[in-house]
Amino acid sequence: MNNRFSNWSDLKVFLAVLRTGSTLAASKELDMSQPTVARRIEALEHVLGVTLFEKDTRGFHPTDMAKAILADTEKAEAAIASLAHKVAETRRDSARVIKITAPSMSFSNNFATIIADFTANHPEAQFEFVSSNKVLDLFAGEADLAVRFAAEIQDTRLICTKLTTVRSALYASKDYISKYGFPSTPAEFAGHKFIAYSPSRSSHTVNTWLEALISPDQVVSRCPDPESAITTTKAGFGISPLPVSIANSEESLVRCGDIPEEVFTKSWLVISPQAYRRPEVKAFAAFFAPRFRAMFAYTKSI
Repeated sequence: MNNRFSNWSDLKVFLAVLRTGSTLAASKELDMSQPTVARRIEALEHVLGVTLFEKDTRGFHPTDMAKAILADTEKAEAAIASLAHKVAETRRDSARVIKITAPSMSFSNNFATIIADFTANHPEAQFEFVSSNKVLDLFAGEADLAVRFAAEIQDTRLICTKLTTVRSALYASKDYISKYGFPSTPAEFAGHKFIAYSPSRSSHTVNTWLEALISPDQVVSRCPDPESAITTTKAGFGISPLPVSIANSEESLVRCGDIPEEVFTKSWLVISPQAYRRPEVKAFAAFFAPRFRAMFAYTKSI
């Protein structure tokens, strides 16, 4: 037997013709053209130096040589299928979960779409989501990636990518405005009630700006996050600084004042160096960042 044989895919064509009895039927099974199947058989016969099929008007009939190599060919077919299966299993087993933490407001329908689009191209990818306003320890492995909101990321060891500038404005409920009106400028803040953020968010630049312009007794409520601030504002307790991207969709809220752009906070994608060394994390980060920015493009938050 000629030892130049190396094209294992020709064995698949050989088996298809032998099993179906014709190049036409084999071409349909293999999704190839009939002339291509015929050429592959001729090429295999040439390399092996044997005749594998006798052809007549009724089709292709295996020769004694074809029958003699059938068992070994089927063993090769099974071995190749087993190899492909083991590779797929190993890839699934070696794919580690990508753990993402973010404030709950980030886990929106658009966020889910980004994840779905990524897994469509990377079916082996697995995710775990941690909805939290706490700053998890990425170095301790509490998460691989985090979406964080801050003026700057202070820890220089982390790999940071700026996602968006989070535009904010002052909002109040329609009921509050009907009772008390609203201030058109900070000079008119006196006499109004405000909802600020809790001490854990005291570094929030928008919060700092607001509290510098009002007296402590004007703060009627403190909230740990924008979601609870929206609920408190809708209840009519006072005026609150809220992200435009989510507050604008609340029909019961009215935008009643602007906030200077220089105090807007930013959103960041933050990754620990050890997580970034994982190919799946690096690929997801590159995929995620531009699409997350696009989520907020309609609010001009970039």
